[in-house]
Amino acid sequence: MLRPSLVPRTLASLLSSWRSDPEIGGNVVAWRTVPGKPAEWADFPTDLHPALAAALQKRGIQALYTHQAAAWEHIRAGKNIVVVTGTASGKTLCYNLPVLDRLSRNPQARALYLFPTKALAQDQAEALDQLTVAVNQALIAQRETSHQITSSAYDGDTPSNLRSAIRSKARVVISNPDMLHTGILPHHTLWADFFRSLQFVVVDEIHTYRGVFGSHVANVLRRLKRVAYFYGASPQFILTSATIDNPVELGERLVEEEISLIDHDGAARGARHFLLYDPPVVDRELGIRKSAVLESVRLAADLLRARRQTIIFGRSRRTVEMLVNYLRQDEETLPGLVRGYRSGYLPAERRRIERSLREGEINTVVATNALELGIDIGGMEAAILVGYPGTIAATWQQAGRAGRKTEASLAVLVTSADALDQFLARHPEYLFERSPERALINPDNLLILLQHLRCAAFELPFRSGEPFGRLPASTLEDFLQVLAESGELHPAGERYFWMADQYPADTVSLRSASPQSVLLQIQGEEAWRTIGEVDLESAAWMVHPQAVYLHDGQSYLVEDLNLEQNIAHLERVDLDYYTEPRRETTVEKVSVAAQAEAAGCSKAHGELLVTTRVTGYRQVRWYTHEQLSTGLLDLPPTQLHTTGYWITVSDETVERLREQGLWKNDANDYGPNWGEQRDRARLRDGFRCQVCHAPENGRAHHVHHKIPFRNFTSYQHANQLDNLVTLCPTCHRVAEAAVRMRSGLAGLAYVLGHLAPLFLMCDSRDLGVHSDPQAPVAEGKPAVVLYDEVPAGIGFSERLFEFHDELLRRSLQLVRECECSDGCPSCVGPAGENGVGGKKETLALLEALAPAGEEYSERSFPIG
Repeated sequence: MLRPSLVPRTLASLLSSWRSDPEIGGNVVAWRTVPGKPAEWADFPTDLHPALAAALQKRGIQALYTHQAAAWEHIRAGKNIVVVTGTASGKTLCYNLPVLDRLSRNPQARALYLFPTKALAQDQAEALDQLTVAVNQALIAQRETSHQITSSAYDGDTPSNLRSAIRSKARVVISNPDMLHTGILPHHTLWADFFRSLQFVVVDEIHTYRGVFGSHVANVLRRLKRVAYFYGASPQFILTSATIDNPVELGERLVEEEISLIDHDGAARGARHFLLYDPPVVDRELGIRKSAVLESVRLAADLLRARRQTIIFGRSRRTVEMLVNYLRQDEETLPGLVRGYRSGYLPAERRRIERSLREGEINTVVATNALELGIDIGGMEAAILVGYPGTIAATWQQAGRAGRKTEASLAVLVTSADALDQFLARHPEYLFERSPERALINPDNLLILLQHLRCAAFELPFRSGEPFGRLPASTLEDFLQVLAESGELHPAGERYFWMADQYPADTVSLRSASPQSVLLQIQGEEAWRTIGEVDLESAAWMVHPQAVYLHDGQSYLVEDLNLEQNIAHLERVDLDYYTEPRRETTVEKVSVAAQAEAAGCSKAHGELLVTTRVTGYRQVRWYTHEQLSTGLLDLPPTQLHTTGYWITVSDETVERLREQGLWKNDANDYGPNWGEQRDRARLRDGFRCQVCHAPENGRAHHVHHKIPFRNFTSYQHANQLDNLVTLCPTCHRVAEAAVRMRSGLAGLAYVLGHLAPLFLMCDSRDLGVHSDPQAPVAEGKPAVVLYDEVPAGIGFSERLFEFHDELLRRSLQLVRECECSDGCPSCVGPAGENGVGGKKETLALLEALAPAGEEYSERSFPIG
């Protein structure tokens, strides 16, 4: 795939050739250039400790950016701050400067730095260590040896024999919320001296603390403040964030303190080119486009040949491995220049990749959002985003990984056939002219809150009348009574003591519903060797038996999955296909929080029970995406108790569409001879499924029309024996997927599920989508359900309930503007391989449901 010649070219030369090449420039739907700007400088503060000033000057820093000086002034005034400036703008010095100054003056002072990932914490620990070495040298020269500063990372990878020394000697502890949650707060008595002198808490990259993770972290910070207060400390908070719409609101919800905003960026930057690249349509009638993955590979190959260091962001681990595989097609000519980087790689492997990037040994790295944060990977010149990352904030964060110097840089967003991607391709102003989204958290989510109340009670007994953060004391008292009645707490006098045997923090995962992982092992020379891991919730669809698991560009076939021991055994293979799982979902209503009538329907939100089962998989050929075969699976179901938003189509709307011939969700009337013909087909086929050969076992198999029943004008022709085949229920579902006639209801579910993330700061994977013409949540009426993919929900469904009208208006706009004739992945979804799309039906349904309203304006399009 890659031409072997590697001829260095300037970025300007490459962009010029792209612009003139119709096969590239012709597909660029928006090309924006943000001009560079000079730095805005401020002198060192007059009250800066001389040792710190000397250390900065030794590192070549002669002045501060204006936002660094502003942060200094606010911290010196005793304020809590959030710094919101661009990538590589020197946010680190905004907190290092006041922290190291205080520690240089007060030998007892301590600080805690929290980063969202271990990788980022380790990276920042190295950078801080370099600065503290210079500060300590200056302190020694000034004969202030007792004030020397020691810093150390403290996380799950810290060796046990070093932990005691870190607790007693480190004046800056660098960690992450997970370690604070499980390894520090439950053992606070070992950290008594540290907490007693804690003066600063730095929380970096707070825009990542949204949804479930952010709600957990807010409760961890409540526990941190509670423990610090117990030891007599009240630390200042210094927060940093990428650009989001509500950094102050998010910061104040996280730390429950008043926050001041620092957002005027004084750093210099080079010119930045941002291209929105929409792969060309190859079949206009079907709306089929060239693959975003393969088009990204083509662009990345040009950058690789030009020796421009590039980072490529894929939206999933599977996409990352596919990209690595494609880019390595000429490995003999390009040895070691392309590497993958994602969760599932072991920590030591990720550190090697980071180091090789900084040293220029790797030219192209393909990553998930694991590299979106500020890990030092050197001066990347280009970033390619394979598909919209899910939020505007994440888009600019990923694009900002290129151009970390003052030279020109490039970012390319390659849109996929996904409906949301195509909406942005047609309306680039949404990306370039709108403010980023709001980050939502709900620290008082009942499930999350109770988990952390247990942890907090283990750490310190609760006193009667004590609040928990901003949770009122009376509300807290009710929850403590519930835990006491369950035997987990023991009330004695005016206190509640932890009584249960288990260690509560160890059972609470901050990042997923399950704290457990499944180890991925291959056979070594003497024993099984672990090559990676996946979280337990993902195991059934990622590493089911016969799944092809991709790791660093290598294919592995899953031999078996043991969910009791949490181990999957893999075999290294060379295959020309990958696998995709098939899932089956049912949704049941638990309770209704709110309900209202709307145009052509009713809307509601409330609690739901979602049951999902992985029923099979399909094998898909590389490059051509041709389906090779399918397989069946028998795995246990998973249940999710969550919240959801649903639309119930009214009887009047259904009847009106039925009269117009635009309602395809009614059951087929197969005619009076159907029973006889069905039994004849089963007898002919020996009462066995004709795909998997499974026999009937106490229950009749299904009989399937090879050519869909609705394609015939009479039941006699449709029900002829040569058009019928016996299939088991599972194989019948697979066959129906290939010939289905997509209904308006299914099309509505598709477009709502793809556009809803635009109203929320969430990834499309944070929302589940389900449609059912006889939905249990709607008393058997047709309904579309969007639900939070997290236990107990996080508030998405309530926001969608509020934005119902606007969501439907924008969905109607998207479908109307799509150029396909009968449905495609960019609007209402494709029909089956041999089926019929549902664009006309979906348009009719949306026209019935979408209220009349103004065209788009910034005010009329509120974002979660």
